[in-house]
Amino acid sequence: MDIKLHKQATTTPKIRAEIQAAPASITDSELARQYGVSPATIRRWRYRDDVHDRPHTRHNLLATLTSEQEEVLIAARGFLRLGLDDLLVVAREFLNPRLSRSGLHRMLQRREVPTLAELARQDAGDDGKPRHKPFKDYEPGYVHIDIKHLPQMPDEEQKRYLYVAIDRATRWVYLEVRSSQSAKDAKAFMKRVEEKAPFTIQTVLTDNGLPAVAVASWTKRSLLMSA
Repeated sequence: MDIKLHKQATTTPKIRAEIQAAPASITDSELARQYGVSPATIRRWRYRDDVHDRPHTRHNLLATLTSEQEEVLIAARGFLRLGLDDLLVVAREFLNPRLSRSGLHRMLQRREVPTLAELARQDAGDDGKPRHKPFKDYEPGYVHIDIKHLPQMPDEEQKRYLYVAIDRATRWVYLEVRSSQSAKDAKAFMKRVEEKAPFTIQTVLTDNGLPAVAVASWTKRSLLMSA
């Protein structure tokens, strides 16, 4: 019979069977001295139902991101300006609940995604001052919406668009990937935002791409367009 043992195994299946068959009156320490192993090894095998090595592969393998998911996170990082921990929350909620912090960090480094400091420098004018004024204080419900075109993967036949909503007061985030930036998709996205938001949306701010019809039926809300 072909028996495979771990390289550092200190017992064989025959010895393990003898350990399991030992009378209860013999202590673990006594068995350890008898077989020249540690008491921990005795405890490991004495109370098992088998004598075979178990795989050392981790049961909680840290899932990785697909190329499509990476593109979504890179686009979200650029728009939302989220730090690593906040971006991890978004990634786990919308893309992969098993993603590790180190896995996300490695992806950002591998894809050479700019840090928040580098993004801030890119946003600054020639004089080093930010082109945009810092956000003033807002009440929850002032939601910024943006639509980003995602790079098309080699095996894809249609374009994909990342819809992102972020509340300026609470930094609450919601995102979806859709196949178009039509009024129909925009309206459906806005409906989902309203359903998911833990507050009442009063104002929608959009830089580009969001058709006004998406919020035309919201009589109590205002739509602000910015360049």
